Amino acid sequence: MDLTWLSTILVGAGYLALGYFIGSQYPPRFLFSHKLSTKHKEDASLLNDNDNKKRNTKSKLKDPLEIEQLAEILDDFKMILVVRNDLKMGKGKIAAQCSHATLGLYKKILRRASKALNRWEMSAQPKVVVKIESEEDMLALQERAKSLKLPTHITIDAGRTQIAPNSRTVMAILGPVEVVDEVTGGLKLL
Repeated sequence: MDLTWLSTILVGAGYLALGYFIGSQYPPRFLFSHKLSTKHKEDASLLNDNDNKKRNTKSKLKDPLEIEQLAEILDDFKMILVVRNDLKMGKGKIAAQCSHATLGLYKKILRRASKALNRWEMSAQPKVVVKIESEEDMLALQERAKSLKLPTHITIDAGRTQIAPNSRTVMAILGPVEVVDEVTGGLKLL
């Protein structure tokens, strides 16, 4: 075997080992991390003060949510989707409303609780769907979740298909398994 081939094989094996090491030490989102892209955006805006003055209130970074502190000490996170049973939605409608609630909560906490979101993603993004009997019960549950500093999102339907406009259909709650179960433990699975 030629010395050139041997060196090529050794260099390839070295790169393979390096790739394995990096992959095992960092989460899969490592190369596409939201933090990296926002850091570059912040650096660019610092160079030009006029850009900072022109930002609207929607694009300003808000304070991190308190759930971030729990993400540093607790491992398992899950999302609960609370569906109103009194609306008598069809299966497809429930699926669409649960998707809206999941995405709505995800977007809400993307910048303000990225560690918590990462914990949930690293826990295989568990979602549990439960039912609740009325809008009043849902709002009371939301207040309970907020009192424990859990982020929530309630989906409001446009009313184009099965139910009345502006109906609150599904609430999503994200947090550590123990805390979320404390809030929703008495609810039945859908």
